[in-house]
Amino acid sequence: MHDPSNDDKAIPTNLRLLLLLEEIARVGVPVTPTAVNEVMGLPKPTVHRLFHRLEEEGFLQRDIDGRSYSAGQRLRKLSVNVLSSSRIRVVRLAVLNALTEDVGETCNLATPDRDGMVYLDRVETKWPLRIQLPIGTTVPFHCTASGKMYLSSLSPRYLTKYLSSVPLEAHTTKTLITPDAIMKELEEIRQRDYSTDNEEFMDGMVAIAVPIRDDLGRLMSTLSLHAPDQRVSVKGLENHLDRLRQAAADLSELVLR
Repeated sequence: MHDPSNDDKAIPTNLRLLLLLEEIARVGVPVTPTAVNEVMGLPKPTVHRLFHRLEEEGFLQRDIDGRSYSAGQRLRKLSVNVLSSSRIRVVRLAVLNALTEDVGETCNLATPDRDGMVYLDRVETKWPLRIQLPIGTTVPFHCTASGKMYLSSLSPRYLTKYLSSVPLEAHTTKTLITPDAIMKELEEIRQRDYSTDNEEFMDGMVAIAVPIRDDLGRLMSTLSLHAPDQRVSVKGLENHLDRLRQAAADLSELVLR
């Protein structure tokens, strides 16, 4: 006969929180304790207690429906710190330096956060005329190449909720500020698998971005090039797509190795 008391002992106590966080990261969307426990197989009170503790400590946060959870601020910071670990970063910067040397323009590695895309790494062009957006800068989702690349990866359900809930600020006269216009462009981005910013975030700046994906094909971060439009157009940046995608593949392999 099955003894439920043995279930609580199946996973060592010191592994439960880690495996729970691993499952939430694997799923990649807000998830309920019941859904996570279908994989973990812990007693119901135990899994709810773990979720409650992780929420209290800031590793998880409750979603708008009140039942599901997603990564909290501390877990998001942890993921960024792991990506920034010294050994990985040395090789990552070598990839970014080689890309910048080949294309002659500034390249950025950005990751999604709650309020926008955060620049994780950046290698500057050697040209004296350049755009100053240092590491740690947060840029909007709806009007940047990296941000639109991320939005295009969201499911229609979450994308619709997002666009109907946030203020779509016009940063320039070219910024798309209606959900319908943004949705139309995001569909084009999905089809071609890269995104552009044609002076939508900053007057005089153009950019192009490609996704960096995990082993399940989900967007982890973005790799982008940007430059002053006095020197190059969006079309000019698109000439570097093959090289940009190769660098993105190299970065993906580095993280997943």
